[in-house]
Amino acid sequence: LGTMIRIADWFGVAHIVCSTDTVEWYNPKVIQSTMGSFLRVNHWYTLLPSWLEKLRVPVIGAVLNGVPVQQMPFLPNAVLLIGSEGSGIRQAILSAITHPVTIPGKGQAESLNAAVAAGILLSHLTGK
Repeated sequence: LGTMIRIADWFGVAHIVCSTDTVEWYNPKVIQSTMGSFLRVNHWYTLLPSWLEKLRVPVIGAVLNGVPVQQMPFLPNAVLLIGSEGSGIRQAILSAITHPVTIPGKGQAESLNAAVAAGILLSHLTGK
């Protein structure tokens, strides 16, 4: 989470919404890895299925079978969903995704670290 907070800060993402079972924002390891970015990015913990139901903005979901990120159009005010490294995005919130996106790979790794994926996606999706 700390690395993702730092990445969000780098790309100008002002808000991170976490599921209620995500690591605690003020965990010492999280704080250390943010290098101060935790002070500039707002955060909330919530039950994601009900929160996502209320949204009226595009929801981009990082999945293995989505549109290649290089082909994804710019979507202002969108939400980017990143799942866990081992399981991906939970089944309960997959239906909220309006724009599935993937990072095409060339090697044999089965997945990317969640923070690395967030950085690659935000690099393409924010236009920075």
